[in-house]
Amino acid sequence: MERVSGGYILDVEDFRTENKQAILDQIFEMTRRRFKTAKHLLRHHPWDYFMMVEMGVDRIHHGFWKYLDRTHPKYEPGNPFEDAIGRYYRYVDGEVGEVLSLLPPDCAVMVVSDHGAKKMVGGICFNEWLIQKGYLRLKSNPTAVTPIAKLEIDWDHTLAWADGGYYGRLFMNVRGREPNGRVNPADYEALRSRLIEEIAAIEDPSGRNIGSVAHRPDELYRATHGVAPDLIVYFGNLDWRSVGSVGYGSIYTFDNDTGPDDANHAQHGIFMLKRPGHDETRRMSGLRLYDVAPTILDLYGLPVPAEMQGRIVR
Repeated sequence: MERVSGGYILDVEDFRTENKQAILDQIFEMTRRRFKTAKHLLRHHPWDYFMMVEMGVDRIHHGFWKYLDRTHPKYEPGNPFEDAIGRYYRYVDGEVGEVLSLLPPDCAVMVVSDHGAKKMVGGICFNEWLIQKGYLRLKSNPTAVTPIAKLEIDWDHTLAWADGGYYGRLFMNVRGREPNGRVNPADYEALRSRLIEEIAAIEDPSGRNIGSVAHRPDELYRATHGVAPDLIVYFGNLDWRSVGSVGYGSIYTFDNDTGPDDANHAQHGIFMLKRPGHDETRRMSGLRLYDVAPTILDLYGLPVPAEMQGRIVR
């Protein structure tokens, strides 16, 4: 595949950068090589199931959303990258069309994303907020912005800490579960409920409630494995990112601690299905990512395991 593609690119290097022309060139080149490889495989190798993943449609959002979206707080009218996302999507659409032209008439086609995208207004410094509320204590305050993992936490006086990302993950310092746990298991649910209420009350710098929601993972998932967070937090309906670093001197930041980023992940992605012999077009609602696997099994005439979540989309 290296010979066919000219050097396969797994992902864009350092897509969180201010060198926008370089990242734009990389995104286009990565996508060109990926589709070139896919078309070669379709033409020259036997297959009964074919799948490809294009990362560029994610990276273009993170790198260029503020140049397109007039409601983004960092949008600049007439900027040179205003059509970067639109130009890229037109290019990808052409590549998808070429792929479709290579498929046999009895082939089912699915286009699926695992998330959507939206503008990122700013970041909520989750651990700064926990410090202000008295849930987290450090042995010393950092003199510069520092990831929480590199700070010395005073576990004897800490009830909770958090991790950053597109959504927040809050972990409680539970006695008997953590090495220096301080939350009595009998008080666990009461404290978790209080945290949910206080997170829901978070306001933006102007005093407007941003509408944050904290979810109990055990209410969202049938099972949790590994080190599951005690709360999963969507700040401001995902308009705000969760920032785990400390040292901002505020619970708000308008710069990402992992580098420039204009977009956040959104709850709703895309799901398109073309079944052989069905040419009508209709819109469906209420679909979930869980529906992809049982639908693929059904297309192959295979039984869907009873324990599998999701429904068959027909």
